[in-house]
Amino acid sequence: MTQTPTSTIDGRTTQALQATLGAEHAALWCYSLAVAFLVEPQQSQARRDADVHRELRGRIEQSLTQLGQRPVSAQPAYATPQPVTDPASAARLAVVAETDCQTSWRALLEQTTDRGLREAGLKALTDATGRGARWRAVVGATPVVPVFPGRP
Repeated sequence: MTQTPTSTIDGRTTQALQATLGAEHAALWCYSLAVAFLVEPQQSQARRDADVHRELRGRIEQSLTQLGQRPVSAQPAYATPQPVTDPASAARLAVVAETDCQTSWRALLEQTTDRGLREAGLKALTDATGRGARWRAVVGATPVVPVFPGRP
C-alpha cells in the first residue's frame, strides 16, 4: 500500500483487504509450484512475478496490522484447477494466479473509498493485468488482455 490506510476503513473494506491478502498468498504458492516446471526464460519471469506478490503481501499485512486487524494466514497448500506436470500447465497456473489477483484487487476497489487503498489497488490491478497478459501470451490465450480485468 502506498499510504497507511486510515483507521476509518469499514468492515467491508477490511474483508476485501483480507480476501486480497488471501489471493496474494495463493499466488505466491502457485508461483512456487510453477517455477519447478518452467524453463528459462519463463522460470526467471515467474521468480520476478513472485517477488512482486511477496512485496504486495507484505504491504497488505502491514496495513491490516496498522488497522488493528490480524492478517489471514496462508494455507499450507492450494488446489490447482488442473495438475501441473510440465511448462505449459505451469504457465497456465500463472495465468490463474494473476487472474485471481485481478479479481481480488478489483473487488477491493469496489469496496473502499479510502484514497490510499484505491490508488494502491488500481496500481496492483493494472500490474496484475500486465503480468497476466504476459502469461496468457505464453499459453496462447486470446484475448491476451481481458476486456474487463478482474471481472469475474
